[in-house]
Amino acid sequence: MVASVSAVPSQLDPLAVLLLGPTGSGKTALSLALGEHFGGEIVSCDSVAVYRGMELGTAKPTCEERARLPHHLIDVANPDQPFTAGEYSRQARAALRDISARGMLPIVTGGTGLYLRALTEGLFAGPARQLELRARLQRSVDRSLARSRPAHAEGWLHRLLGRLDPASAARIHANDTPKLIRAIEVCLAARKPMSQVLARDPLTGFRLLRIGLNPPRQQLYDRLNRRAAAMFSSGLIEETRGLLQRYGRVKALDSLGYRQALAALEGSLSVKAAIEAAQQGHRNYAKRQLTWFRREPEVHWIESFGDEQETLHTAAELLLAAGQEPVREP
Repeated sequence: MVASVSAVPSQLDPLAVLLLGPTGSGKTALSLALGEHFGGEIVSCDSVAVYRGMELGTAKPTCEERARLPHHLIDVANPDQPFTAGEYSRQARAALRDISARGMLPIVTGGTGLYLRALTEGLFAGPARQLELRARLQRSVDRSLARSRPAHAEGWLHRLLGRLDPASAARIHANDTPKLIRAIEVCLAARKPMSQVLARDPLTGFRLLRIGLNPPRQQLYDRLNRRAAAMFSSGLIEETRGLLQRYGRVKALDSLGYRQALAALEGSLSVKAAIEAAQQGHRNYAKRQLTWFRREPEVHWIESFGDEQETLHTAAELLLAAGQEPVREP
């Protein structure tokens, strides 16, 4: 079944494929094969692949792979430039429209769930950040914490939000100080409850075919362990050193892999321990990705890796059933 998020679902809307799955599941291989068979172009959905110079820790498609098909939303910002989910949504939607207008098939590929949700569902357009108000709220929290009254600080924020917006208070945990502050900030700036301000802007004009990869867990973990070790042996620490020298300690360097390489550079972890930490981090990330993507609607799950021939055949059948004509047989 193909899900459409158009205001008025129509079989006349062009198809867009959303290829989901955990890191290391073979999304790149499958996206390239599908793109070559069905006249597609790849739209990356990876929050670190947007940054130039971050190659080894991101598992970006190689130069050879990128030469096979046009790729979008890779290397579009420097690591010291903020790149939000909202900015991703704007650029990715423009890419989808451009690809479709040229008669090609957009294939969105990647594992950043928030970016995918921003693309398909949009993000609510809340008021701009009120820095002075935010600072006052944070100072109140800090004062309570300094008096060794953390429960009082958290409870005060939650009670305040409960008076301003009971619906938001019910869904935000009393210990989640950043979200509580942002919710209070939105309520006061908008002069209405945040739950009434939320207004999403869903993607329209496309039929969405979601294909998910869920290979056997232990085999996936074995692949991730080998890939993390290969990142370090290929020069991840040296790449991280160069990025640190050029951009300083930017937020992008807190990404998985780079964080552990940075710890090795600073001496807080040995190289061996950094590799093991990266391996564990990739396994944990894969678990979180699968949990996130399980909440996506109408996903056609394939219980194998994307670089297996049977996976390609199954995915190709889904595209054919959705009415996508191949340019050559899979």
